[in-house]
Amino acid sequence: DVVVTKKAAWFTDSFKAVLYRVPLGPAGRPGAATAFSTVNLLPPYAQGSGFNVNGIDATPNGKTLVIVQSGTGKLFTVNAMGGTREITLANGESVPNGDGILLDGKTLYVVQNQLNVIAEIALSSKLTSGRVLRRIGSSDFSVPTTIAEHGVSLYAVNARFGVPPTPTTDYWITKVEK
Repeated sequence: DVVVTKKAAWFTDSFKAVLYRVPLGPAGRPGAATAFSTVNLLPPYAQGSGFNVNGIDATPNGKTLVIVQSGTGKLFTVNAMGGTREITLANGESVPNGDGILLDGKTLYVVQNQLNVIAEIALSSKLTSGRVLRRIGSSDFSVPTTIAEHGVSLYAVNARFGVPPTPTTDYWITKVEK
C-alpha cells in the first residue's frame, strides 16, 4: 500500500520489515531515483511469517505513519527513522487480516479483508492506544482490500480473492456509512 504526504510517498512491503520512501519535490513531483530510500522498521515491530505490513496512512502533518500488520492484527505508529510504537487495543482486541487503512482524525478504519469487515477504532490523542467501536459489514463485500472516504461514506474496493479472474469477472466498490 502507499500513502502520500507533503514530503514523500511511503510504500509498504508485506514480506520485509521495511518501508520505502520516495521524496517529493516542488509541486509534488517525485525526487530523483537515487533519492529513493529504504527505512527499516525497528522494534517493537517484529516481522512474522506470511503477510506482514500492509495498510498505511499518515497524520495530517505527515510526521507519523500508521501501519497494520496483517498476520498479527497489530497496529503501529512509525516515524521517519523507522521507530515504531504499538497501538494497544482495549480488551486484547486486534485486527487480523488488516489491509487498507484510513486515518480520519482520531478514528482509524481498518479493512479486514478475509473477514469482510471494516473495524472502526477510536484512537487516543497520542495514538498510543485505541478501542474497537464496531465492525462494519456488508453483504456486498467480496474481500475488500482498500478504503477511501467521501463525506459520511466509506468506499471499499473488493479484490474478490479466490474468484478466478477472467475478462468478464465483475469487480466493484462497496459504499457503507461511517
